[in-house]
Amino acid sequence: MNAGRLRVATKSDGDDLLELWALLFDERDAEAPWRTHAAEWFARYVDDPDTARFPVIEDDGAIVATAVGTLELGVPNPQCVRGRTVRLANVITLPAHRGRGFGSALVLDVLEWARSIEADRVDLSATPEGQRLYERLGFAHTKAPRLKLVL
Repeated sequence: MNAGRLRVATKSDGDDLLELWALLFDERDAEAPWRTHAAEWFARYVDDPDTARFPVIEDDGAIVATAVGTLELGVPNPQCVRGRTVRLANVITLPAHRGRGFGSALVLDVLEWARSIEADRVDLSATPEGQRLYERLGFAHTKAPRLKLVL
């Protein structure tokens, strides 16, 4: 990783993370309802290392990259012996800071956290641009189809 400092987010980073998440979803509406829910969710879980992990990369005093790991509890099964899955999401690096290893550092941080809380696996959805990063770090495509119903 070139320059930048990896650290865990704090409550005071909430506004900066919301802006990065807005970029990730190409959401320009500053008044969008999701922002209030996301801010409340972040404030609730940022200090709960048993449930969530929020690594950030800081460069020249500004957060330029982040990722989120959240623990999901499910029924234990052959593919998830303890029923503990970490969902890796919201991995984003500002365009001017890409290509410096920040994404890899963030993902590796979440993987280390997942092991420390005895998760069975880490699941994610990847954009075509992000697939190489995840494959390089050992993630594999699954045969399970993914479906979604928006309520």
